[in-house]
Amino acid sequence: MSLLPLEQEIEYPTSDGQPMAETPQHMQVMVDLIFGLKRRYQEVSDVWVAGNLFFFYEKGNPKARVAPDVLLAQGVRKWDRPNYKVWEDGPPALIVEVTSRKTRNKDQQVKKPLYERLGVKEFVLFDPFGEYLRPPLQGFRLLRGRYQSIPLEADGSLRSRTTGLWLRREGQRLRLVDAATGERILWDEEEAAARKEEAAARKEEAAARQVEAAARQAAEAARLAAEAKAAAESTARQAAEARAAEEGEARRIAEEQLRVLEEELKRLRKV
Repeated sequence: MSLLPLEQEIEYPTSDGQPMAETPQHMQVMVDLIFGLKRRYQEVSDVWVAGNLFFFYEKGNPKARVAPDVLLAQGVRKWDRPNYKVWEDGPPALIVEVTSRKTRNKDQQVKKPLYERLGVKEFVLFDPFGEYLRPPLQGFRLLRGRYQSIPLEADGSLRSRTTGLWLRREGQRLRLVDAATGERILWDEEEAAARKEEAAARKEEAAARQVEAAARQAAEAARLAAEAKAAAESTARQAAEARAAEEGEARRIAEEQLRVLEEELKRLRKV
């Protein structure tokens, strides 16, 4: 009787050499979602986000695998997994497939029932070109072990309960929006532009602070100069007043001496 190989002897590959996405537009959606979710959960230690990696769902069977476009797992340790093994970390909370006419059969007939069976809480399909899916954004939520369609809003957006986010179509891309605050999660180019604007604003603010500081220093220097001038004028005034007082006293003494001499002269003339 043949024995199954030991678990440590089984190789679970990390790549099949196939392109990451069917078109640049499909790739863009994947990048938007993966990096947007990573930014949202960067400070959360037990949420892990990845995409286009092998997802193994049968222990000991490396061929039992799919490659979700976007995967989010909750309650797991955050580390750089080369692949995802459901028997180690449990089913993901959310999977998004960026679908097309070419991949529709695999996405809907293979992946969807597989994710339902494995217990993936939410499954989202997005057809960026609108090639076959009507509407192009559709979601399913696990309810009593079966997928139920997630109702869309009037604008076609879809709410993910597992993440607390709205997924909203913008052209051929998907926008993530915080359902509690309404704050959009920026795409990479928007994030870069925002950082650039913030840096420019900081630079402008620093320059304004420097101008303000220079103006304050100039005003302080002018104030000190005015005070020095006032002090000098006060000193000059005081010196002039002192000289005038001294001169007045000298005149008074001279006049008094003259008066005494005149009186003495008069007295002598009478003798």
